[in-house]
Amino acid sequence: MSADVSSLTAEDLEFLRRPLYGFLSVAAGPLPPEPRPVWFEATDAGTIQLFTGPDTLKVRRLRRDPRASIVVAAPVGERERWISVAGRTTVEPDGAHDLCARLAARYWNLDDPARADELTGMLAADQVRLVIHPQTVRRYLN
Repeated sequence: MSADVSSLTAEDLEFLRRPLYGFLSVAAGPLPPEPRPVWFEATDAGTIQLFTGPDTLKVRRLRRDPRASIVVAAPVGERERWISVAGRTTVEPDGAHDLCARLAARYWNLDDPARADELTGMLAADQVRLVIHPQTVRRYLN
């Protein structure tokens, strides 16, 4: 495991741009934490962003305590590798629908009519964008 750092490397960003699930935990949640699988995007600015409904439990918890973490691991069959990003999270009112559309294209085959219809429904719903600003980054590559 690497020493703690506060920013993502170019190698980290390359790994995080793959269609992998992240496991999100928020500080104001239950103890022990109960991570949830999420779609996410690593930005060129070194933040991690995802989208969700504005009235979800995770948003309510983040408004009480903005700390969150996300862990992303390589799939079975690859060398063991994971990255953990923890930091302050902001709830942004803009950009969620564009992010949702980008991530749906990354994670789904949108030529499938069922998936395309599901995306249409997601885009019709209110969404906010969550942005994790890294304060601690840990990684492991075996």
